[in-house]
Amino acid sequence: MKLLFVASELAPFAKTGGLADVMAALPRYLHRAGHDVRVVIPFYDTIETSAERIGEHDVPLGTHRYRIEMFQTGDAPAIYLAKCPALFARGRLYTEDADEHRRFLALSFAALLTARAQSFVPDVIHAHDWQAALLPMMVKSIFAKDFATTRTLLTIHNLHYQGSFPASIIGDTHMAMHQQLFHQELLRAGRINFLLQGILFADGVSTVSPTYAKEIQTAEHGAGLEGFLRARSSTVIGILNGVDYNEWSPETDRFIPHRYGRDDLAGKERDKQALVTALGLPYVAGVPVIGIVSRLVGQKGFNLLDPAMFDLIRRYGFQLVALGSGEPALEDLFARLQRAFPRQVCFYRGFKNDLAHLIEAGADMFLMPSRYEPCGLNQMYSLRYGTVPIVHKTGGLADTVKPDTGFLFENHDEQGLRWAVQAALSAYRDTAQWQRLRANGMAEDYSWDAQGKLYELVYQRLTRR
Repeated sequence: MKLLFVASELAPFAKTGGLADVMAALPRYLHRAGHDVRVVIPFYDTIETSAERIGEHDVPLGTHRYRIEMFQTGDAPAIYLAKCPALFARGRLYTEDADEHRRFLALSFAALLTARAQSFVPDVIHAHDWQAALLPMMVKSIFAKDFATTRTLLTIHNLHYQGSFPASIIGDTHMAMHQQLFHQELLRAGRINFLLQGILFADGVSTVSPTYAKEIQTAEHGAGLEGFLRARSSTVIGILNGVDYNEWSPETDRFIPHRYGRDDLAGKERDKQALVTALGLPYVAGVPVIGIVSRLVGQKGFNLLDPAMFDLIRRYGFQLVALGSGEPALEDLFARLQRAFPRQVCFYRGFKNDLAHLIEAGADMFLMPSRYEPCGLNQMYSLRYGTVPIVHKTGGLADTVKPDTGFLFENHDEQGLRWAVQAALSAYRDTAQWQRLRANGMAEDYSWDAQGKLYELVYQRLTRR
């Protein structure tokens, strides 16, 4: 098949979260499987790479005109970078600037214009999140003659980011002549919602775990779009993100000092010693270490740790290592934990890739108390590293962590968190049970070889092959 991917992120060029990892791994899998895959992302000024200039386009967006130069890097798969300093030279991927909508409208136009210039008519255009969510409507309107046989798939990585803008920007979409295609009630209320338009016009809608696909059709997790998703529930599916085991596997991890595998875990204890020592904590054999690697935002549920984690550390004497940054109140929470327990807690503010790998390898348990979690990747990394996950039973966490591989708490409250941590600490003291939990988790397979095949089936259904 001929497949065109359009998104705002792609690792290693531009990344803030799991979207970038998906955009790197899924097209690569599909290319290996024999498909003609092309990927389009912005050429942000933060990207440093050598690329070949392949053309340019003039993109009119209302009263604004942009010249977009297209560059190509690589051919396995082909990655196209849309360069427009007026839009993408901001020093960061996302902004709250008044032209944020035009930045990604220009990306969508550039993707379609490049495909047309190359006489490349995709079987499927795979659009990701609100930044590319107007593509399905564009394909069915102003580009209908060019892509009459093309089908579209919209993947929602996080429903809470919707691309909602004032209705006054309709001229900038270059689709004012198709105004009837916009949701009329919302338009009269003075808004345009990019993600909603994608949900209405895409031939298929997917999200990043089966449980999240169900959750977003409920009032609790639907962020106001649940009714629209329920209306087309037969075409809303959930496919877990895969894990790149070339990057995340204790047998080959270049960032950890001692490699190990399911049949020989000796290196894991040595990595634990290396981890706590590197962070200035004492290593004490038999004392469990709980790890955290996360953005510190409300979605991730760390508010449950105050005061529960203070009480749990006093009572059970375990160690806690946390890597992340985000909301000041949550950063302050971890800083207070470190001050209260200087020999048991280390908080590293920011992100450090080698430390993230070492935490996965050296910790005994990994805590993810997310209020909601579309997919999550760290719990899957943890399973592979024999680091037992402690998670809230939601979204992708519920789909990947099982009672025989980790600990899940049902109610997102302090009592649920306390129960799960205490259950994990109790199991840690039972050597045979702990060995079974680790072995079961390390045997799980969430590779892209497994998940990529599911996307191939979706594309085949969309094109009725």
